[in-house]
Amino acid sequence: MAQDVVLGIDIGGTGIKFGLVTRNGEILHTDKVKTKGYPKPDPLPEDLKKRIAEPLKKLGAKVAGVGIGTPNGNYFDGTIDQAPNLPWKGLVPMKALFKKTFRKPVALTNDAKAAALGEMYFGAAQGCRNYLFITLGTGLGSGQVVNGKLIYGHDSLAGELGHVIVYRNGRLCGCGRKGCIEQYASATGIVKTYYELLRNKNVDSFRLSLGNMIDAEKICALALEEDEIALEAFSRTGWILGFHLANSVCYTRPEKIFLFGGLAQAGDLLFEPTIRSFEDNLMNIYQDKIEILPSGLKESEAAILGAASLIWGEMEDDS
Repeated sequence: MAQDVVLGIDIGGTGIKFGLVTRNGEILHTDKVKTKGYPKPDPLPEDLKKRIAEPLKKLGAKVAGVGIGTPNGNYFDGTIDQAPNLPWKGLVPMKALFKKTFRKPVALTNDAKAAALGEMYFGAAQGCRNYLFITLGTGLGSGQVVNGKLIYGHDSLAGELGHVIVYRNGRLCGCGRKGCIEQYASATGIVKTYYELLRNKNVDSFRLSLGNMIDAEKICALALEEDEIALEAFSRTGWILGFHLANSVCYTRPEKIFLFGGLAQAGDLLFEPTIRSFEDNLMNIYQDKIEILPSGLKESEAAILGAASLIWGEMEDDS
């Protein structure tokens, strides 16, 4: 009897990664294609179907469904809505395209929400039904799980914690607003903070740094070498993130908060100031009751596992 697997797909601005995922979260096969290779999305489902045909045969498996994580993914409509970093403009009926090709259940959502669900099925949130999941990459993405269910809101766009304003008239954000937290608590944000501190404290070093490629990883390395400005950049980033998370608790009262993504890989450099600020700014009734933890998902696998969990979750609800 053929083993059921889910085709988990992560659509990004540069590449589209996909994999065959079992019910227990084992990725049996992975592959990827370049996003720019599809100026129109219509051929994508058939191409992926062809690419997984031989692996499915070798594995003795069959596709039970297709889960898709994507920027600007609309869970209710199954569309990609006006994604600025993808080549397809307007509303893209991606769910319908895959359903037509595979004739199996298809689910689509925002990539951060998919990863949040993956945390529950395959990561550190197993057994936890109320939590916040925060991705700290180029921006700040999030997923809110309440009573074991992702919060989608009226039109699938709820839970955009990265675009809560923390500084009025602050840094310009890609969403068009100013002062959004993702401009401060993200890999991009900490670089901006580092440069601001360097310019204010050591103009000569700032000028010398302009020709170099300083990214969040470099700032982490500098902080580990006890560089004063890099350490302060992490301290400020953690303070802003902890403050914001303390406010977010008032909405859903999570049991735990998981941090995922490149910036979270800095470990105690980020977690210590974040947790300190979080506890300092919590309402008294919440203090010492909510853990802030690293994600249990591998960064290389999270997107595919998250996408696959959309289908495994729906199949579980139907059973």
